[in-house]
Amino acid sequence: MIDETVAEIRAMRTHSTSAVAVKATESLAELLDREYVTVDEFERDLEHNAGVLRRSNPSHAALHNAMREVERSIVGEPTTVEGAKQLLEDVIDRVVEDVETSKAAAAANAAERIVDGDTLLVHDYSTTVLESIETAASDGAHLTVYVTEARPRTLGRKTARALAGMDRVDARMVVDGAMGYALRDCDRVLLGITCITGGTYYNRVGTFPLVVTARELGVPVTAVGSGAKTIEEFRFENEFRDAVEVMREPVEDVEIENPSYDATPVGMIDTVITDDGVRE
Repeated sequence: MIDETVAEIRAMRTHSTSAVAVKATESLAELLDREYVTVDEFERDLEHNAGVLRRSNPSHAALHNAMREVERSIVGEPTTVEGAKQLLEDVIDRVVEDVETSKAAAAANAAERIVDGDTLLVHDYSTTVLESIETAASDGAHLTVYVTEARPRTLGRKTARALAGMDRVDARMVVDGAMGYALRDCDRVLLGITCITGGTYYNRVGTFPLVVTARELGVPVTAVGSGAKTIEEFRFENEFRDAVEVMREPVEDVEIENPSYDATPVGMIDTVITDDGVRE
């Protein structure tokens, strides 16, 4: 389960950073079925596997925090192997619940800022953004939502399909280069959060030009996500994906760069919404 989860995270088959944190935490349940002679042996294995999961995507603050919380809550506490396993089981349940509760609270806070008749623009794929929109629509708001295609992995298509299944939501998709066209009709940009650290907001590539264009056109930008994604002592590491995602047929003497994330000064974001509240 742990090896499969690591492979899934590295391949970006799970696109939501909150979902990644939950899957990684739940995968540690594999240790409950292993045999250990001593508590030290159990704790070493826990630290090793939590470290492997954490390093599977060093850009995800929520994943980093979840793994660190599991380690902090267990290492040095149990006196028996049986007690260690019971503690791990309890901590897994608590950490998963904390991640999901924080995401839901952030989405609820964001939904309160969405007004009936709003036209929004969203980018890439964020379960927190989707939950924010679904909550607002469920509360009676009629919304128009533009979705950028989010190349090269075109995760905007997944977002568009999710929006199409929501009542009172008119979903529209545009290519990334048409963001300026779409923004002229928008009341707000609503984005997810990969990480906020050191005064910089990190999110999927394409976010920075979107924010710059929105500011130029006077469209406010809101970022929504769990407070666990705001972290001070964290070194964000961008991920560079396979060039084949950009161009299937290689071209001689052309180096293809395919970064996963953009860095945007957090001061360019009008509103940051987490489970802790709203920061203008």
